[in-house]
Amino acid sequence: MFRSFFTTRLPSPTHKGKLRRSSHPAFTSLTASPLLSNSLHHNQSSPPHIETPPPHSNATYGYLLNRFKDSGTPNEAETFHLQIFKHGFTQDLFLCNTLINVYVKIGALANARKLFDEMPDKNSVTWACLISGCARSGVPEEACGHFKRMVCDGFVPSVYAFGSVLRACQELGPCKLKFGMQIHGLLSKMHDSDVLLANVLMSMYGRCLGFADDAYRAFCEIKFRNLVSWNSIISVYCQRGDAVFAYKLFSNMQKDGVDFDLQPNEYTFGSLVPACCSLADSGLVLLQQMLSRVSKAGFLQDLYVGSALVSGFARVGLIDYARKIFEQMGERNVVSMNGLMVGLVRQKRGEEATQVFMEMKDLVGINIDSLVVLLSSFTEFSALEEGKRKGRQVHAYLIATGLINSKVAIENGLVNMYAKCGAIDDACSVFRLMVDKDLISWNSLISGLDQNERFENAVMKFYEMRKSELTPSIFTLISALSSCASLEWIMMGQQIHCEALKLGLDLDVSVSNALLALYSDTGCLNESQNVFFLMQEYDQVSWNSIVGALASSEASVFEAVEYLLEMMRSGWELNRVTFISILSAVSSLSLHELGQQIHAVVLKYYAAKDCAIENALIACYGKCGQIDDCEKIFSRMPERRDEVSWNSMISGYIHNELLPKAMDLVWFMMQRGQRLDSFTFATVLSACASVATLERGMEVHASAIRACLESDVVVGSALVDMYSKCGRIDYASRFFELMPVRNVYSWNSLISGYARNGDGQKALRLFTQMKQQDQPPDHVTFVGVLSACSHSGLVDEGFQHFNSMSKVHGLAPRMEHFSCMVDLLGRAGKLNMIEDFIKKMPMKPNVLTWRTVLGACCRGNGRNTELGRMAGEMLLELEPQNAVNYVLLANMYASGGKWDDVAKARMTMRKAAVKKEAGCSWVTMKDGVHVFVAGDKLHPEKDQIYEKLKELNKKMRDAGYVPETKFALYDLELENKEELLSYHSEKLAVAYVLTRQSQLPIRIMKNLRVCGDCHTAFKYISNIVGRQIVLRDSNRFHHFQDGKCSCGDFW
Repeated sequence: MFRSFFTTRLPSPTHKGKLRRSSHPAFTSLTASPLLSNSLHHNQSSPPHIETPPPHSNATYGYLLNRFKDSGTPNEAETFHLQIFKHGFTQDLFLCNTLINVYVKIGALANARKLFDEMPDKNSVTWACLISGCARSGVPEEACGHFKRMVCDGFVPSVYAFGSVLRACQELGPCKLKFGMQIHGLLSKMHDSDVLLANVLMSMYGRCLGFADDAYRAFCEIKFRNLVSWNSIISVYCQRGDAVFAYKLFSNMQKDGVDFDLQPNEYTFGSLVPACCSLADSGLVLLQQMLSRVSKAGFLQDLYVGSALVSGFARVGLIDYARKIFEQMGERNVVSMNGLMVGLVRQKRGEEATQVFMEMKDLVGINIDSLVVLLSSFTEFSALEEGKRKGRQVHAYLIATGLINSKVAIENGLVNMYAKCGAIDDACSVFRLMVDKDLISWNSLISGLDQNERFENAVMKFYEMRKSELTPSIFTLISALSSCASLEWIMMGQQIHCEALKLGLDLDVSVSNALLALYSDTGCLNESQNVFFLMQEYDQVSWNSIVGALASSEASVFEAVEYLLEMMRSGWELNRVTFISILSAVSSLSLHELGQQIHAVVLKYYAAKDCAIENALIACYGKCGQIDDCEKIFSRMPERRDEVSWNSMISGYIHNELLPKAMDLVWFMMQRGQRLDSFTFATVLSACASVATLERGMEVHASAIRACLESDVVVGSALVDMYSKCGRIDYASRFFELMPVRNVYSWNSLISGYARNGDGQKALRLFTQMKQQDQPPDHVTFVGVLSACSHSGLVDEGFQHFNSMSKVHGLAPRMEHFSCMVDLLGRAGKLNMIEDFIKKMPMKPNVLTWRTVLGACCRGNGRNTELGRMAGEMLLELEPQNAVNYVLLANMYASGGKWDDVAKARMTMRKAAVKKEAGCSWVTMKDGVHVFVAGDKLHPEKDQIYEKLKELNKKMRDAGYVPETKFALYDLELENKEELLSYHSEKLAVAYVLTRQSQLPIRIMKNLRVCGDCHTAFKYISNIVGRQIVLRDSNRFHHFQDGKCSCGDFW
């Protein structure tokens, strides 16, 4: 090796290797270039080219040269140095150059530098030795500085000086690229194309992203390329991620190899194999072809190539291939083990990755990367608790061995492991104790906080990171935006959006997708569309996000369909997310024909057997009233049904008022052993509440107890709601008190229940208790509170709560709250205040508000018919096909005795060809449900019913009852009005129940509001028969007992 260094002749003694600067114009640009002073990584460089020893007659000189030229220890180097001093050879340039080279070789750069400074004379070889030493000893910045001084002093750099300084520039990366390019220019003027230097140039340019073309130009300038040249340029393009061009170069190499006998070696395959994985479409096929080529070339046993193949097959998911190659490798090292483990982790086979580590850890020397991969494998355990346990064991090992602070990657791995295993507090503890934190540290914690639903902490950590002056990456922004979306913090999200704009990261497709999700989740559809329009490129997530955002709003459903069509025209395939989003939108508007068209597209994409899509189709058809289609789809998926399938079918039955079928399906589920979840129970309980079937509701309650879901907050809230809507407010209150956990729905259900059952004071006391327990109210809470004030006549208190919505709780009143206030004023008889209140509303009154106004005028006995007439006109304009509006208008005129106007209202109704819903009442008995209409003569027990009714009428009159004929809203004689009132459906229902022997409370349901005469009669009946009567009309419950009603006659 030593002999190869001594090939260059010394320049003539006169100039001692120096050259005037004026003879080389290239020196000017080089010496003027600024030099940075960063010292980075250790660099391996070719040794300096040392001149041939001059002829010398002294035998000592020859002895020293032969004895110490290959010295490899500090002692030998020091002895050589002493001998040079002892024999007076300190002025000999050749021996001093040799000594510098020896110092460099053993790593004693300080000694080499000191000797260099003491030398009176230097030549190009002296400089080359020092530059090479600096490059090899990990001080590339110093190597560049010495090269600049060498040129400034007029020395001609040798090929090896150029090679060393170019490698130093390569090590320093982009910060020295400009200086490297200047050296390249100087080299072009001073030397012919040299294959070794060209190889170094390619490596230097390849190290800097964006300069692969410069590396390729250097490659093209080589006249006779060797294998190293081809390997270098192939490596450059593989590292750049341009696998297509890398393989094109490989093909050209094989063509050139016919003449020059260029055969790919382990370095060629080592670069090409990993590049396959970046090709999405052809990567797998190419990887398999490379495996065949490697096997044919005999490199399958090579450690470097084998490790690359293991890693490659593992990355594309062919773990069996990777394992087989791993087992066939003659020699394995930590790289091949890590590659296999990474592949297993990516395939979510964490247990197998851990097993590979345990089997190989004593056979190969594990490194920091091995431990990082091992920590990541714990997050892919099927049982995360077990993964967390093993992670803690590794954590303890790292602390015990002192490795925990050896590299920031270890601590980052611990943060990531704990976060993904659900132990976010442990992740925060590790992060807090970290001495050095890099961007990955912050990203791991912020992402972990977001994934563990610590959204506020995630956003706070993002701003804490910004204070540390670290620049956020794409991953940081995505996690922070996700947390803002979950919190619906639109202002904070917009601030982070501005950060992305400043950093130029807003156009990244992943960041844009996160912005789409933020604006979609916060209801900012215009902003979502603006982000989508500004995106430079889209992926499937982008299209699904914008379609889903528009589909979530009823007003934008058809626009969502347009985007769906544009997505298909652009060549994107629809997936389950697309179909579920659009089907959800279609079902919200009950668009049956559009639903069928989407179903056809599903069939075209062969996605009809995807369980999630089938569930969405069942929900869509159920909402569209096509229950037969629901049953067909449901029947075709016996093996694919999940909890959502059953729940969707049950919801479809309930939506179409087929409660018996829904209940039958629930019992069928239970008989099959199908697990009923909280959503199933909540859905069925809600249906029971809607039709007030207390018995069925109690059966479902019993089933929930057997399923151990009674303590679930969702089921508990549904039970409170069901019991309150079935008139058992006592059961609702008792169950509410027993709930271990309550949410806002639990409180809302009981507050509304008290209001509905006529106990407004208890509702308001419960509202006060809710605030005392730090449960913030929502819009639904205030509907219940204002209803309680309305049904209790608490006008002043109602206005106080209404005003507190915006002033205290930050809730803007909605239309339903204004309607409650109108109802409050109407029930209190303050009709004059209603008109002023409506004029001051910040929004235009809707149908609900005008109907409330008209209802208030009906109760006012015609005292403000002008207001009622205006409300009626608005209702007939907004809803001309709703018979209720005509009936209310006619009733208002009738209550004031304006029979001509009644006739006109009824004539208008006939012209509109609408029919009012017939008033009816029903009771549930052991033998089924019995329904009655006014003057009903069709019931099989009509004789007993009317006989009982006659008996009740006599007893009521004896007790002082006088029929309130003002509620007979027809222009008839007094006797006819009394007779009409006596045969109302609710009276027939109570008479029927009283024909049976029982002392249980009587429960009657009515589809319309109970009239005042029946209300009075029921007070008398409850006192006469000594039984409680619970009557639920269209507005509320009335509990009659001992001649009194729970409403206090304020209803």
